[in-house]
Amino acid sequence: MHDWLSFISDVGFPIVVTLYLLHRIEGKLDDLNHSIQMIPVYLTQKEN
Repeated sequence: MHDWLSFISDVGFPIVVTLYLLHRIEGKLDDLNHSIQMIPVYLTQKEN
């Protein structure tokens, strides 16, 4: 049991930091994906 607790305490912090960073980046990736998908729309509007 003690081995599991020390393992969780050693590995837990990096996991929490990773999950926090992934959560923050997720919104930015969604915005980037939307912007990339809108490029053809903007280009066709610019041609007309």
